[in-house]
Amino acid sequence: MTSVNAPGLAPWRDAARTAGERVESLLAELTLEEKVAQLGSVWIQSGESGNVAPLQDRFAVDGGTEERLRYGLGHLTRVYGTAPLSPAEGAARLRSLQEQVTAANRHGIPAIAHEECLTGFATYGATAYPTPLAWAATFDPGLIERMAAAIGADLRAAGVHQGLSPVLDVVRDYRWGRVEETLGEDPYLVGQLGAAYVRGLESAGVIATLKHFAGYAASRAGRNQAPVSIGPRELADVILPPFETALREGGARSVMNSYTDLDGVPVAASAQLLRRVLREEWGFDGTVVSDYWAIPFLASMHGVAEDLAGAGALALTAGIDVELPETHGYGAHLVAHIRAGRVDEALVDESVRRVLRQKIELGLLDGDPAAQARTDGNGARPAAEPVPALDLDSPRNRRLAATVAERSVVLLGNATRVLPLAPATTARIAVIGPCAGDPRTLLGCYAFPNHVLDRYPEHGMGLPIASVGDRLAAEFPDADLRHALGADVTGEDRSGIEPAAELAAGCDLALLFVGDRAGLFGGGTSGEGCDAADLRLPGLQPELVEAVLATGTPVVLVVVSGRPYALGAYKDRVAAAIQAFLPGVEGGAALAGVLSGRVNPSGRLPVQIPASPAINPSTYLQPPLGRKAEGITVLDPTPAYAFGHGLSYAPIEYVAMATDLAEYPTDGEIEVSVTVRNAGDRAAEEVVQLYAADPVAQVARPAAQLVGFARVALEPGQSRVVVFDVPADAFSYTGVELRRIVEPGLITLAAGPSAEDPPLREVIRLTGDTRELIGARRLTTGTRLLDVR
Repeated sequence: MTSVNAPGLAPWRDAARTAGERVESLLAELTLEEKVAQLGSVWIQSGESGNVAPLQDRFAVDGGTEERLRYGLGHLTRVYGTAPLSPAEGAARLRSLQEQVTAANRHGIPAIAHEECLTGFATYGATAYPTPLAWAATFDPGLIERMAAAIGADLRAAGVHQGLSPVLDVVRDYRWGRVEETLGEDPYLVGQLGAAYVRGLESAGVIATLKHFAGYAASRAGRNQAPVSIGPRELADVILPPFETALREGGARSVMNSYTDLDGVPVAASAQLLRRVLREEWGFDGTVVSDYWAIPFLASMHGVAEDLAGAGALALTAGIDVELPETHGYGAHLVAHIRAGRVDEALVDESVRRVLRQKIELGLLDGDPAAQARTDGNGARPAAEPVPALDLDSPRNRRLAATVAERSVVLLGNATRVLPLAPATTARIAVIGPCAGDPRTLLGCYAFPNHVLDRYPEHGMGLPIASVGDRLAAEFPDADLRHALGADVTGEDRSGIEPAAELAAGCDLALLFVGDRAGLFGGGTSGEGCDAADLRLPGLQPELVEAVLATGTPVVLVVVSGRPYALGAYKDRVAAAIQAFLPGVEGGAALAGVLSGRVNPSGRLPVQIPASPAINPSTYLQPPLGRKAEGITVLDPTPAYAFGHGLSYAPIEYVAMATDLAEYPTDGEIEVSVTVRNAGDRAAEEVVQLYAADPVAQVARPAAQLVGFARVALEPGQSRVVVFDVPADAFSYTGVELRRIVEPGLITLAAGPSAEDPPLREVIRLTGDTRELIGARRLTTGTRLLDVR
């Protein structure tokens, strides 16, 4: 559609025109320097925040703001997120910077402001939600979508346009520091929850950014940014599907590259991934942004470019549109390459079109440029007006954080039925361990108190966060709670272990809280750059656990961590065990509620809990020879607790399973009905899981793989039927010729509460010709709930 321009209004500012028309109109007006500037970014840092990105101190640019903004700007980097600015101070700073950006370039084009939002808006005073690994433990896409919508609303109210989440890396090695940032080890679960988060963020008008595309979590020995040596089949069948799901079904508008190299080719230089897979196969038309410093790393770390100029040319050619967080390889280097004929200007035009389209979609190019320059960058209000108060830790946020935390706590074992504890108990209870008294141990590495405020102790936590110990006192007001640290998360001070054991020996019960304190680049035991040599609990905590167990007092072991630690040595010796994956600002209340029974636990493991700390950890997605193999090897990778495991205070019975037919075409849909019953005397929520196995295939296939799940609310005595509508595409895999196929043959379906020996099984047969899947495929199993009458 076209329209007559308003007097003096450039065509590209006319909201009545199509986005395509507006993009082409503006692109034609831009000089080469102005076009390249739209592919760059500026990070104007304030204060001494320390490194919140790898090697930040090496690449940071000081001063020269006017020159850096001369031709325009693509992105403003983390205006809120790297120093303790109040929401009002952050909003005023962003407005000031946007005014500088629009005033400095002749067309008055604002920048896209981006921020981190992995556990909520990563800024001072904003709600710190549970980590993504905790979201995954909820198995609840609807809840995660609502949480993401709230995060997006806060970002948008603050003038932020793009959020650098979610992380869709599929866990391959639990020693990797960033396990806490992931959605677990199963590609179907990761894809479903990732797509839900994207839908929520995008519903608020914020661009969601999928990261880290692709293979980042598969690095050798779980070391951050280490090379990745997986084959094309593992890449296609395990690593890539969550990204495809979040793009096709979530609608994400941006993708961030992985730092790693895949079989020697850095992803930032991989046209195979960034152009052929993303754009040609999946039809992605959004922006690809570089992870921070990934373009300079092509020269300094990977050695595939001679210098910054060469790195920039390589990255643009491969398919990276925008360089973050600063312009190093693009900018003047790219202009020189184009003028010398070494890089095709058409590549710049492609990328600029995508950036300008997003600015139009965000409303940044609507209306009169003079008026636009006087707004906060959203076109929302004149700069003369005061910045409205922003409540980034609202009651709504707290309710959502509490719900996610409560649904994420996993009851691993309760052999002696010691739990739940009576709220009115007058028992002597020892509360021991570093995760009982330190609220930072409830938060992930991208939560602002751990991400930045550990370098600003005078600012405290930035928002109220009650420790587990505080919440226990409120939950059990009549109990005789006695506290001891025992040992810290890290360090060599064992002087508190014996007193803690003596305290436990004199009590009726010991609540032992152990785990992680998240941080960055060695500043914690979990988080970016905090990889683990093995899966023992950090520091002296194993000694503490052994000392308390040796007293003979019943022990409830509560692990609050960002990765699964090996619990095989304790599994049969504790009265009960609980796992919480850094459950956020309301995590203390959630844990206290599970211990008292106020909350009936319903979390399920999105990663296995290993038995041994020393056996090279492997996830549940294994063919038969990847599992226990008697007579072949003495090493047994069987976990202490299986993927999907989690108990409730009400026993749930798996009653029956049926399929509507026995045979289905290779392009058909299988209807699977699973009946479950609450055999207890209290309401519960069960996560019904459906697994599939392909016993005879062209290649070795997993012995079990998740193809569907549903969270089911059950009143006491109630039975309900979960109907799974499973597309035959769910059984597809990459065959010997590296093409995705669905082939005829037997498929075993199994339903149960975890991946370990599901109690219900049905065998179906796929019939017809082997079918090659080209282009879009069905990625989601539908679910329906029926009441039994």
